[in-house]
Amino acid sequence: MHIAILMTNTDDSDFAARWPRDGEKFTNLLSPLRPDWKFSIYPVKDDVFPEGSAVFDGVIITGSPASVHDTAPWVPRLLKLIRHLHAKGTPMFGACFGHQAIALALGGTVAQNPGGWVFGVVRTEMEGKPLRLYAAHSEQVTVLPKGAEAVGGNAECPIGAFRIGQSVLTTQYHPEMTPDFAAALVSEYGPKLPQDVADRARASVALPADTNVIAARIVRFFEQSRDHPR
Repeated sequence: MHIAILMTNTDDSDFAARWPRDGEKFTNLLSPLRPDWKFSIYPVKDDVFPEGSAVFDGVIITGSPASVHDTAPWVPRLLKLIRHLHAKGTPMFGACFGHQAIALALGGTVAQNPGGWVFGVVRTEMEGKPLRLYAAHSEQVTVLPKGAEAVGGNAECPIGAFRIGQSVLTTQYHPEMTPDFAAALVSEYGPKLPQDVADRARASVALPADTNVIAARIVRFFEQSRDHPR
């Protein structure tokens, strides 16, 4: 199976340079489960997109500190590509920014979190299963696109995950983050966050995240999409 990873993370800081980029993070997340899969990484945030003739078995859209409402040229270009992929029936998995971009591109709404920043390990649920996942977001999906079904979330983020048939699955959270990276991220950005958010984030990263559970779900999503195309 050949998966395209559309990398949207615009963080080019010294901190980010010390860690694997998001394309590598997702490859590291899924490769142990499916070592025969091929992953091609496209830094769309640098306006590097797949060629129009490229065909993939699935697409992953990563997280980013950018907003889906930004006017940088790559953002509307990505939204247009999402609509094109959806029309073709190409399976898409979106995380955080990717979750929001898919929603917005297909007619949903994305707005500021009522409670402000969410950071650290968060208790949520997906498809009826409780999960702990890493979070780093100040916006969320507030209205689903047509045909979408919310399949997870919590009181602060009711649309924490959604799906559209067999072709779209998303999460507001960050399955690709590792414990070491998440702890370093909280340490790096803690001083820039409201004190109560930073304190909760620092305390939360001692908890294990259900990375293996969400990785297995992503794999099943792509395999089920392949076996049951729309």
